[in-house]
Amino acid sequence: MSFKRQIIAASALALVSALAGAQTIRIANQGDALSLDPHSLNESLQLSVTQNVYETLTGRNKDLSLAPLLATSWKQTSPTVWRFELRKGVQFHDGTPFTADDVLFSLARAGGEGSDMNSYTNDIKEVRKVSDHAIDIETKAPFPILPDVLSQVAIMSKKWCEANNATKPVDRRKGIENTASFKANGTGPYRVRERQPDVRTTFVRNGTYWGKIEGNVQEVIFTKISNPSTRVAALLSGEVDVMEPVPVQDVARVNASPNAKVIVGPELRTIFLGMDQKRDELQYSSVKGKNPFKDKRVRQAFYQSIDIEGIKRTVMRGASRPTGLMVGPGITGFSEAQDKRLPYDPEAAKKLLADAGYPQGFEVSMNCPNDRYVNDAQICQAVAAGLAKINVKINLVAETKGTYFPKILRRDTSFYMLGWTPSTYDAHNALNALMATPDPSGTGQFNLGSYSNPKVDALTKQIQSETDKAKRDAMIKEVFAIHADDIGHLPLHQQSLAWGVSKKVALTQLADNFMFFKWMSVKGD
Repeated sequence: MSFKRQIIAASALALVSALAGAQTIRIANQGDALSLDPHSLNESLQLSVTQNVYETLTGRNKDLSLAPLLATSWKQTSPTVWRFELRKGVQFHDGTPFTADDVLFSLARAGGEGSDMNSYTNDIKEVRKVSDHAIDIETKAPFPILPDVLSQVAIMSKKWCEANNATKPVDRRKGIENTASFKANGTGPYRVRERQPDVRTTFVRNGTYWGKIEGNVQEVIFTKISNPSTRVAALLSGEVDVMEPVPVQDVARVNASPNAKVIVGPELRTIFLGMDQKRDELQYSSVKGKNPFKDKRVRQAFYQSIDIEGIKRTVMRGASRPTGLMVGPGITGFSEAQDKRLPYDPEAAKKLLADAGYPQGFEVSMNCPNDRYVNDAQICQAVAAGLAKINVKINLVAETKGTYFPKILRRDTSFYMLGWTPSTYDAHNALNALMATPDPSGTGQFNLGSYSNPKVDALTKQIQSETDKAKRDAMIKEVFAIHADDIGHLPLHQQSLAWGVSKKVALTQLADNFMFFKWMSVKGD
């Protein structure tokens, strides 16, 4: 469907709602949620959209502190057992009561075949039903941040999933879909009325919601507008009310307009590059018979060829914070003293390549999304230009996230970009998902280049169980030092959030880039 037809359709729906006295908000994003299945993709936009419909046991307040949702309270009954008291009187959108059976089912589903969320459940040993509204979760070892971890695992209706042949998650790696791809039945403040994948999804307020909906929005029309200029034009003309991201070069123009403004804030997400360090021969490279990324000197040469200040200045227009770590400020365990990058030095990089046996460089393909992170494709182009100066030819494959994520999640890549926001706001999340050696339990699930260091693995397990803050912080610092010395990944920067918002809309911007409809309001004309 063309953008013009999308706008006509959205405008028609908005007019119907207005006539009915409802408040409608039209949101445009550069991408779409790839599925309505909340266990199918561990990606911020996906989770942001689905968490308006599905809820978790624990959630977040506006200051990102932990809040009760489907669990009203929790406590440790032993070092490895947590008791969660569940909220009574909650119904799924189809009227089915919410009980402990749904929690047991959902945690098993999130940890099962096809799930992209099993890194959140891989340290759970057993989930036991205490009563219809209480459960015990036993972990394999002491796990003090379990309530934080569970803030990302959505609870689905066991009855609905069984009736709709959706007991297993949608596997984005294999392109497998089921009813949960297109329909939803959560307990959240909004229901899905209509779903047109990659075009538009319409949400309506849940009239039987158990909690308080602070905003006045009755209907949300979420539209994908991938072209940045078209997205800005739609905001300035009033055809959409909220859009993100605002291109850095358009922030001043939007702020100068009479009807819209840009809400800018720091984001917890770190953008980085990863390399295949497992295969004996890279899939997509001119080097045959060996894998250059197994050599630290090559990884360091790539790192020192990146002009991160140039990227900040020319690509990001100042809206980024260069980083030497895989987590940024605001994440527990972040260390300002360790947040130092290796210097940009093409001559040193050339020497490292020559010492590693590649005096003439080599070719390698680089996978990059073009509609997920701020200026993602342009960043990859800048990285490729820097690598060209040390005789590395990059074959850049930039594509929409709908095909990009399934590819890299299959580890069908030699060199890739990824962004990561630790959903627990704790460094352990990044260690467990990005730096630990991948294994079938879900550990290292997003360590897509299979970086591996046994000491990192051992420390990650210890950090997970350690309750003494000083000891825990020291271990996190040690892991960061090991990973940085290994050049395990190539950290780039933390990007800034930039949401374009109509002046008649009030909302809450969170540093994790989640957008909750329940905190949105539209002022009357």
